[in-house]
Amino acid sequence: MAAMTTGNSSRADANRRRILDVALAELLRDPDASMDQIARAAGVVRRTVYGHFPSREALISTLLDGAVEAVETANAAGRDGVADPAEALARSTLAMWAVADRYRILVALAQRSVTVQGIRDRLTPVREACVEVLRRGLDQRVFTSPLPAPALAYVHEQMLFALMEAVNDGLLRTEEAGRSAAVTILTAAGVPASRATELVTKLSE
Repeated sequence: MAAMTTGNSSRADANRRRILDVALAELLRDPDASMDQIARAAGVVRRTVYGHFPSREALISTLLDGAVEAVETANAAGRDGVADPAEALARSTLAMWAVADRYRILVALAQRSVTVQGIRDRLTPVREACVEVLRRGLDQRVFTSPLPAPALAYVHEQMLFALMEAVNDGLLRTEEAGRSAAVTILTAAGVPASRATELVTKLSE
C-alpha cells in the first residue's frame, strides 16, 4: 500500500511539473491561453489541471513563485564574491535579466492576476540583497543618489519591470535588453554613463 501511495504521489508530482512546464511555454506563446489549451498541450484532461491548480490565477501565481526563485538564485550568483559594488550590481542585473527575460510575459500576466503588492512581497529577499549592495556603494561613494538605499532599490525594481514591458511592447530589442537594463540601473545609481557602458560591455563579452 505504501509503495502504491508513493507511486501515485510520484505520478502526481510529475504531472504537476509537466503542467507547469507546458503552461509556461503556452503562456509565452499565447498570453491568453486558457486552462483547456494548457491541458490539451500537456496531454491531460482539464480535470487533471484543475486538480493541481484551482484556477488560472493560481497556476500563474505558482509559475511566478518559480520565476522569483530563479531570479533570487541568479541575483545571488551574480554578486557572489564581487567586492566592487558597481560590478556586483552590473553582474547581478545581467544575471537576473537572463532569467527574467524568459518570464517577461508572465510578469505582465501576473500584474493582471496577482496584486502588485503580491509581486513585491515575493521579491523581498532579492530587494534586500540589492539594498545591501546599494548601501555599500553609497557608503564607498561608488554610487551617488539623493535616495537612501532601500528607496533606490524600489526604483531599480520598477525600472526593470518597465524595461520588461518595453520589450513586450516591441520598444526595446530582446538581444539589447539585458545590457541596456544593466547600464540603466548603474546610471540610476549615479555611475557615469561612460563608466557604466564600459563595465557592462566588458562583463557581456
